[in-house]
Amino acid sequence: MSENLKPYPKYKDSGVGWLGQVPEGWEIGRLKDAAAVQTGLTLGKTYKGMETQAYPYLRVANVQHERLDLRDVRYVDVPADEARGCTLRSGDVLMTEGGDIDKLGRGCVWYDEVSNCLHQNHVFAVRCKPAMLLPEFLVALMSSPHGRTYFELTAKQTTNLASTNTTTLRAFPVLLPPLNEQVAMMRFLDRVDRRIRRYIRAKQKLIGLLNEQKQAMILKAVTLGLNPHVRLKPSRVEWLRVVPEHWDILRARYLFRETDERSQTGAETHLSMSQKLGLVPSELVEQRTLISESYVGGKLCDKDDLVLNRLKAHLGVFAIAKQAGVVSPDYTVLRPTRPMVVSYYERILRSPGFRHELRTRAKGIVEGFWRLYTGDFYDISLPFPPLEEQRSIVEAIDAQIAGFDRLANSTESDIALLREYRNRLIAQVVTGKLDVRAAAAALPDEPDEPEDTELLDDDTQTEGEEPEVEPEEA
Repeated sequence: MSENLKPYPKYKDSGVGWLGQVPEGWEIGRLKDAAAVQTGLTLGKTYKGMETQAYPYLRVANVQHERLDLRDVRYVDVPADEARGCTLRSGDVLMTEGGDIDKLGRGCVWYDEVSNCLHQNHVFAVRCKPAMLLPEFLVALMSSPHGRTYFELTAKQTTNLASTNTTTLRAFPVLLPPLNEQVAMMRFLDRVDRRIRRYIRAKQKLIGLLNEQKQAMILKAVTLGLNPHVRLKPSRVEWLRVVPEHWDILRARYLFRETDERSQTGAETHLSMSQKLGLVPSELVEQRTLISESYVGGKLCDKDDLVLNRLKAHLGVFAIAKQAGVVSPDYTVLRPTRPMVVSYYERILRSPGFRHELRTRAKGIVEGFWRLYTGDFYDISLPFPPLEEQRSIVEAIDAQIAGFDRLANSTESDIALLREYRNRLIAQVVTGKLDVRAAAAALPDEPDEPEDTELLDDDTQTEGEEPEVEPEEA
């Protein structure tokens, strides 16, 4: 669809150093010339003696790149006059005031998804002049290298975050192609985007299927062994059902004991829990949710200890310590009490098929704060195959997983390339490097089929429910 696109016939200097040349018929102005920037509601004010009513309002957390997250829309009581100045209108472009430097300026179009909705003062509402600027074009332009470069040069930065303001936003050098060209560009990009999303969705579903097959393979191997002809016996354990006749069934108290040795100096290697990497030195984990200033009083673990995040126990967040170190004091450190292949039990305890057992034993009122206490863990019944068989099972699982992971990683790479292609194409189109007018005019008028966007977020998790980095409780 984009293979035969060519540049515009003639170009001129944009006057913006990093932007270079733009098509000859395009204008360049400041955002304030083509749009109004509306600031939002400042929370925390008191309105004593004034009549108020409840209004929904958007926070920074609700505004994502090119989409809205409306699962948690909150309400605030304000007078009608106060609300009037920060009420959203359909077609407003929402942008956040602060965050990661590469997220500044990136936002989405508001299509009046919630009636009479306000926006917080940390969310800008940019209202485009209909005769000059399409909201969708502005969103694409802001997320292009042109927009990112502008905010990187003008944003106020602290150690971890960056912010902008209305003055800087209004001064943004905005490209202003003729309105009919903006319409053509958005029509073309919308069609390309739909195709790419279909490809990505199909590949994400493949990854999900691979992970389902992998988890089923693991559960079968750790509960039934590798010999399909072995005689089975009832386990008298609800989650386990049957096991090979020669296996033992033991409660966890006869396999592990909790250790609670504390760091006196906090100088030991700090280990963090990661979905992909397991329990590893914290510097290997790219993203941390909470970082402690001191690890004095943290729990010590040895190599081959089994470590549990008690707050995430119902999700099977167990990992083997690959080296000695210090972990969060809210983790449970479990040490084998008899010869075993610890990775065999890590596979069992992390498997989705075992999570019902963990959920029934975890305690708490709110799911995010359920805990699995050691006494409840000790009561869990687990299979205990002969030691050599444990080793053979783990080796077979690792070999099969390598095949699953190679295909999944290749598919993930395909998805990354598709997204990179999409972003590069959008940038080339909205900055005038490619002319799509003829291609847009040739597109058929038939409407596209409704699309399922359930799997399209960049941060979609495709392996279990576990987040990339497990939060630690100080």
